[in-house]
Amino acid sequence: MPAYKKPVTSPEEFTADAFSQAAIALHVSSSGEYAGQSPHAHRKGQLILSLRGAVSCEVQDALWLVPPGHAVWVPGEVPHSCRVTKNAETCFLFIEPGAAAMPETCCTLAISPLVRELVLFLAEQEHAYSPDSKTARLAAVLLEHIPDVPVKALHLPVSGHPKIRAMAERLFKDPDDRRTLKEWAVHLATSERSLARLIKNATGLSFGRWRQQLHLMIALSHLAEGLSVQRVAGMLGYDSVSAFITMFRKALGKSPTQYFSSLD
Repeated sequence: MPAYKKPVTSPEEFTADAFSQAAIALHVSSSGEYAGQSPHAHRKGQLILSLRGAVSCEVQDALWLVPPGHAVWVPGEVPHSCRVTKNAETCFLFIEPGAAAMPETCCTLAISPLVRELVLFLAEQEHAYSPDSKTARLAAVLLEHIPDVPVKALHLPVSGHPKIRAMAERLFKDPDDRRTLKEWAVHLATSERSLARLIKNATGLSFGRWRQQLHLMIALSHLAEGLSVQRVAGMLGYDSVSAFITMFRKALGKSPTQYFSSLD
């Protein structure tokens, strides 16, 4: 495969829907934290692949986290906004509706090495390739393999309800906030039982599981930036590093070190 083109720094000026090709890709690199456009949608579905750093993508009622080696899939016409961590490197793959058997809802996918290299190669090619070209045949191979990659549960349900939204915004800002459900209920001027029921109905999770999932997403983002396990555990308010590692292992089946080593 040829050497990759120098990545661009922002996808905002790129209009994927101007192309009718089944799949086109864009390679993006950023030296600083990047917050993309406010909620917007495309005709084409969008696969956002993290090569280095982490990407978060917000859609209605959910926040999706993309650590290195993974991608978030956003179907066509679904409003979304994205943010990447410092020094991130990403690829955007835009897929024409019906060109591949992709999921009908947003999800996080674990990208295989083959799919990763095919996306990177496609990002090097002219976007307006002809349907009988070598690039078109490569895109067809890529679109055949993408639906086979496994789905991962790396998302946080975030209801549009103002009470849950207020909790999420506060906990993302101060993840070491260890208020109990009862203390949150007092803060939000509601009863503990009502708040517990609201969280369960809106997210499908108990308060404890929901906050743990939020912590997991914050942890993945910071670990992807290169922060140490010790520092991340402290940022999340864990009493010990071992307690944090236990939470991480229960959620993802591996310790933080093992998890990120497996992505190399």
